Amino acid sequence: QVQLVESGGGLVQAGDSLRLSCAASGRTFSSYSMGWFRQAPGKEREFGAAISWGDSNTDYADSVKGRFTISRDNATNTVYLKMNSLKPEDTAVYYCAAKRFITTDLSRRYDYWGQGTQVTVSS
Repeated sequence: QVQLVESGGGLVQAGDSLRLSCAASGRTFSSYSMGWFRQAPGKEREFGAAISWGDSNTDYADSVKGRFTISRDNATNTVYLKMNSLKPEDTAVYYCAAKRFITTDLSRRYDYWGQGTQVTVSS
């Protein structure tokens, strides 16, 4: 069982930066690939970024590539999402998710989810 708690969301202006954090419980964090997803009002949840469990390879959605950076710290069981050059269309609830040994951009394959943190970008 893995519990995930996101933090770091807030209200910012277009062009600003934010760093989201996701703290994971458990002693096997290093064996989990981690993903960040987001869901805007009236829209489906969409993939943002993922980082693999072994070599920390990363993958990004085209919509955030070059602006967002996912990273992890296995010593503190934390995954981060640094978001730069934020746009109003980045406004959403951001969720982190965990999947053991498999890295994927498919939300349905993730086993554990956090409660989400709201990011609002004003124009």
